[in-house]
Amino acid sequence: MAILLSRIGRFAYRRAVPVLIAWLIIAAGAVAGGLALGGKMQDSFSIPGTESQEAIDRLAAVFPQTAGASAQLVIHSTDARVDEGALRDAIERLATELGDVAGVDSAMSPFGEYAVDAVSDDHRTAVVQVQFTEPSEQVSAASLDGVQQLGDTLATDTVQVEYGGQVFQQFTFGLTIVEVLGVLFAAVVLIVTFGSLLSAGLPLLSAMLALGASMGGILALAAFTTLSTTTPMLALMIGLAVGIDYALFILSRHRTQLARGMDPEESAATAVATAGGSVVFAGVTVMIALAGLLIVGIPFLGMMGVTAALAVLLAMLAAVTLLPALMGLLTGRLAPKPGSRTARRAQEHDAEPADGAAPRRTTLGERWVALVLKAPVAFILGVVALLGVAAVPATQLALALPDGGSLSEEETSRRAYDLIADAFGPGRNGPLIVTVDITQTTDVMDDLDRVAERIAEVPGVASVGAPIPNPTVDTAIIQVIPETGPTDPATTELVQHLRGIAGSIEADYGTPIAVTGSTAVAIDVSSRLDEALLPFGIVVVGLSILLLMMVFRSIVVPIKAAVGYLLSVLASFGIVVAVFQWGWGADALGAVPGPILSFMPILLMAILFGLAMDYEVFLVSGMREAHVHGATPKQAITRGFSGAARVVTAAALIMFFVFAAFVPEGASMIKVIALGLAVGVAIDAFLVRMTLVPAVMALFGRHAWYLPRWLDRILPDVDVEGEGLRTHLDDLAWAESRVAAGEAISLDGLVGGIGDARVGPASGAVPRGAIALVGGEASRRRLLAATVAGRLPALSGRAQIAGRPLPSEAGRVSRMVSFAEFGGAARESELPLGELLTERLRLTGRWYRAFTARRRARSWVARIHDVLGAAGSAVPIGWNTPTSSLPPVERAVALLGLALSERTPVVVIDSVDPLPGRDHGAAFLAAADHLAPASTTVIVGAAVADQLDAPALTRPVIHYRPADLVEGAPR
Repeated sequence: MAILLSRIGRFAYRRAVPVLIAWLIIAAGAVAGGLALGGKMQDSFSIPGTESQEAIDRLAAVFPQTAGASAQLVIHSTDARVDEGALRDAIERLATELGDVAGVDSAMSPFGEYAVDAVSDDHRTAVVQVQFTEPSEQVSAASLDGVQQLGDTLATDTVQVEYGGQVFQQFTFGLTIVEVLGVLFAAVVLIVTFGSLLSAGLPLLSAMLALGASMGGILALAAFTTLSTTTPMLALMIGLAVGIDYALFILSRHRTQLARGMDPEESAATAVATAGGSVVFAGVTVMIALAGLLIVGIPFLGMMGVTAALAVLLAMLAAVTLLPALMGLLTGRLAPKPGSRTARRAQEHDAEPADGAAPRRTTLGERWVALVLKAPVAFILGVVALLGVAAVPATQLALALPDGGSLSEEETSRRAYDLIADAFGPGRNGPLIVTVDITQTTDVMDDLDRVAERIAEVPGVASVGAPIPNPTVDTAIIQVIPETGPTDPATTELVQHLRGIAGSIEADYGTPIAVTGSTAVAIDVSSRLDEALLPFGIVVVGLSILLLMMVFRSIVVPIKAAVGYLLSVLASFGIVVAVFQWGWGADALGAVPGPILSFMPILLMAILFGLAMDYEVFLVSGMREAHVHGATPKQAITRGFSGAARVVTAAALIMFFVFAAFVPEGASMIKVIALGLAVGVAIDAFLVRMTLVPAVMALFGRHAWYLPRWLDRILPDVDVEGEGLRTHLDDLAWAESRVAAGEAISLDGLVGGIGDARVGPASGAVPRGAIALVGGEASRRRLLAATVAGRLPALSGRAQIAGRPLPSEAGRVSRMVSFAEFGGAARESELPLGELLTERLRLTGRWYRAFTARRRARSWVARIHDVLGAAGSAVPIGWNTPTSSLPPVERAVALLGLALSERTPVVVIDSVDPLPGRDHGAAFLAAADHLAPASTTVIVGAAVADQLDAPALTRPVIHYRPADLVEGAPR
């Protein structure tokens, strides 16, 4: 991965202007497209497979009048009864006129036969129930305006009219001054970290362009599917935080390398390969966790996860492509000024003071880790005890979806909610709908009345409405008003109780029932999320252990990281419960105490997981690098910590400020998520990663890096730290030196093969443009050729082919070597030579060269004909000549032409039998000498090729046979 990222970084650096223009076009196009499509956000909570959702789907089919959204007009009078005189008449007229508004199916007068608890006991408050024709996400603004205009005609100094229901819960998408202050705080942290306004602006620019692209994509997606009102703000919050942090990690590494004198282009490529590897690891981890929300089976939550993952993906891509392009525009101007604190710190890192010289000044990070290492046990116990206390409130975590009571008092939905709760009791805000299947009863109305009476007897039921059958008399609905509010645990128990008596009602009356309605749906969603919390946590913790085990090749490190993550999550839950459920400091944050947003815990776990792993990788990778280079356990901890502490601190502060900025003025559903993330980041970065981690590493010493050999063999090597890049750069320099010496192929102890079939170690060189005759046992000869050509893995040692090293560039090498095979075991074709050449040329090389394949094939047929004619062959060679009809020498030359047509710098020809012809291949070699371009190196393998006395050729001929290619030699 590091090598690929290095190439991406170098490409972006060299082509800075096109990359920057591409990002500007993507961001602007996404925003313009999203705005043009006009999608809007709606809180449509549904959960397929639950009783409540199945009942809603059934009602939509058999009782379409109930399928649309519903709303309430709450009329409250301070000086007159609502059910008498002129006010009653006005309310009756209003209900009638509301039914004529476009998009409204019906409006039920509070004084009608089927109205349930629609007039308060004090006769001061009435509720007009409005039923729309469309679901809430499809109700038009014109319909809502029409309802409000009619309702406002009743409003006077003594009559208050408010509008309740989901359709009237207004959502405005945008940033307030508080969120902007969060970005300004992040900018201040960047300026302090880099000591440069220019450098501080790059992460912000990178994050903003990525954010523009992701927000535009989300707005466009909203035009085709239903997205929760929380979705864009969540993606905005996460995308902004990780976008700044990811760019910070890479830019910090780049500036450190510049301060040490590295070439700007090389530094950009290396920074993207090393720090960018950690960024990709963290970004992919966050994306997996967020996309994993799809498995919970709740559509709106899955879409929140997917859109947030999109924001993370674009932030990650911007960090590894846009940021190096900006580095390319600024070149060396990003280097810290000589003598600056950043430059001194980079030059002094890991340097020992000279004899007699004053010791360098230690940083705050070094002093902190030194303090932790003096008493690791005390710090471990202290952190665990502190986070344990903070996690205590989490034991009382109560989950629920938001309702009108969680909104701001400035919204009419909240005022309507409060009026209803005061006048009718909290249960009136969360009515339940009981659907009754009446297809199996012959006494419909009497049985419905008996069912209603049974429901009314259930504890917790305040009132039951009259049953309403549909026009086809196969389904009826009964409205049930609970005694408690929609988020009260007692209402959940009532729903479970009603579902519990469904069996006895069906047995007695033959009428299956189901409980649904928005309150029942919210209860089912919360229940499903509650059930998914533990399995999701197990998956996330297990994934963290596996990923970190692959990265650090250790057992202690991933287990310690997972335990620390759990401590951070539980402590965050505890603080959120204390604030939003218990009400500690809720007034200062503008929060309404109540149950916690049901999908907050699972979102927090998913997001904090990736961020925690990010900090873990940055801190511990430096420790592992120092350990591998022979440092003692304490030295490794100190070096790794001091090298990463500053950037991790800056990253954590940026995330904290960005998340915290969404708490005071954020939407009600965003507040709880933002506070949880802000607290979680601070706890995980400063208490867990920067305190608990070095303490545990010191406690285990060298045992912290233990990994059983059998486990090490089966775990893939992720190479987040860029060790493979350093090896690749060394091999690349060696390859370039060999090419400068005139070698086309160089082998240095190369061992290749697959499974038990191995060959090597092989060493040697083949000059550029030479013909190399390789003998030895056929299977081993071919193993070596396939390894050199990048078709089989190089297990150890190294090689270079035309300047590209093995094993790090096996993919490129495989495109630089073409093969031809002839002899008794060769697969021959009845196709004409011209068609074979055309097919091969179309399948190889650049895609656009396929259009000229036939013309180039004719040229090669002519060349083959001319070479064989010059060699004295009397066999005619033309476009329609089948290769299978040719004599051995002519067929071998034709097949060699097929391989040479790919225009690769190296061609490998292998034969099972001795070289063709009575002259043991001399004529064939002479033809190959003339047919192959002067710069092409030809490798010829045959049983006795190394014993052949080659004719006088225009190019050098060498014999090559490693010892282990000989039949019977040890493998």
